[in-house]
Amino acid sequence: MRKKILIVDDEPNIVMSLEYTFKKQDFEVFIARDGSEALEILKHHIPNVILLDVMMPNVDGYQTLEYIKKTDSLKDTKVVFLTAKNKASDIEKGLKLGADKYLTKPFSVKKIVSEILELIK
Repeated sequence: MRKKILIVDDEPNIVMSLEYTFKKQDFEVFIARDGSEALEILKHHIPNVILLDVMMPNVDGYQTLEYIKKTDSLKDTKVVFLTAKNKASDIEKGLKLGADKYLTKPFSVKKIVSEILELIK
């Protein structure tokens, strides 16, 4: 069965690059441009992993993660923050809220893919 990933980011270049890369890895890819779009998608699809930015309009990544962790059908879904917020306090907050990994921008696409594949083995 194909792995599913939800990419949640409001930067089109990042989304395009990650979408292309994960499709090449044979993932089914879902895209959301902010947390509220992500929550809509999650009502109908349960991905293996969610790649989540923190700073987005409407519903931010922290709020999105809180919702994911409170939802029974999503509680086993892996969540990886991918964000420019790289202070120790930001990282600590993300991990405390339940993120499985916290990766910072700028990033290497190759590293993102290897981290995701390792996480969902």
